[in-house]
Amino acid sequence: MRLKKLSEQVVVITGATSGIGLTTARMAAARGAKLVLAARSEEALGQLEQELRARGVEAFGVPTDVGDQDAVESLARVAMARFGRIDTWVNNAGISIYGRTEQVSMDDQRRLFQTNFWGVVHGSLEAVKHMRKHGGALINVGSEVSDVTVPLQGMYSASKHAVKGFTDAIRMELEKDGVPVSVTLIKPAGIDTMFTVHAKNYMDVEPKLPAPLYAPELVAEAILSAAETPQRDIFVGGAAKANSVGGFHMPRLFDKYSEAFMFGQQRSQQRSAKDRSDALHSPDESQELKQGRNLPNTHRSSAYTRLTMGTNPMKLALLGGGALMAAWMLSQNRQRQDQPGAQQQH
Repeated sequence: MRLKKLSEQVVVITGATSGIGLTTARMAAARGAKLVLAARSEEALGQLEQELRARGVEAFGVPTDVGDQDAVESLARVAMARFGRIDTWVNNAGISIYGRTEQVSMDDQRRLFQTNFWGVVHGSLEAVKHMRKHGGALINVGSEVSDVTVPLQGMYSASKHAVKGFTDAIRMELEKDGVPVSVTLIKPAGIDTMFTVHAKNYMDVEPKLPAPLYAPELVAEAILSAAETPQRDIFVGGAAKANSVGGFHMPRLFDKYSEAFMFGQQRSQQRSAKDRSDALHSPDESQELKQGRNLPNTHRSSAYTRLTMGTNPMKLALLGGGALMAAWMLSQNRQRQDQPGAQQQH
């Protein structure tokens, strides 16, 4: 399967006005792609569209709630009417909820799944429909928690497990029928975006992401690599691969590790305001068009991810062989970084 260069592509990106989606849109624009950008906020889309057009980029924003199948079908129709084709479709839109699963309302749980899982399903089916004949790339953004669950984000983890299952199934079905569509699942580690700010929070303190954190540019680079070179999975950040392999080979040990450390490591020292806003049911207009928070100690590169993008299966196998050791080293590093008494914070 051969994919076009980005400079020759029409790319659809959901969740395009914040974090990974925004970073990917800007980087794809810099490489000459034509863009169809989707997000719920019409105002934010207008700002991004204006920014990119000022740089000479053909970009068109379409207000879209990816949880609404009709809205996603309309997004695809607009892309086809505007450019006549779709070469890459990136399902990136997503949201999280922090809190014990028993505390989270059923309405909030369903809303999260509507965005994180059904949004991917809606987008994938539309992408395949329009790329079936001429080919292209379908890229779904999962997570390291597609493989290993974390407490306090149970429904988010469940949705990313579901995204992985769906992505693997549609890939096999397309390959069986000889459909020339590459299907890639991106699995980032913790990324310095507006993730915790946008998340619904049931805790008494503000949520935080455990170290190590990586820059959103690394995820965008992986997405754009998959748009040009077919690849099954891309882990962004060595920590993501280490967690996946460690969780697969040592599941009970990782359970115990999470029980001991992952509660405290997802709780900040900042109290959560009672009137705190989030982006679960509607966009947080005050936080749009921000790629990240520029948190200290964010990794700007990942040797593991750079080595694995577009490489052959033998190299991937060799790299994966060292992931068990990396998983152990990661657990030791997180224990050292964990503040005393963090286990008692839950």
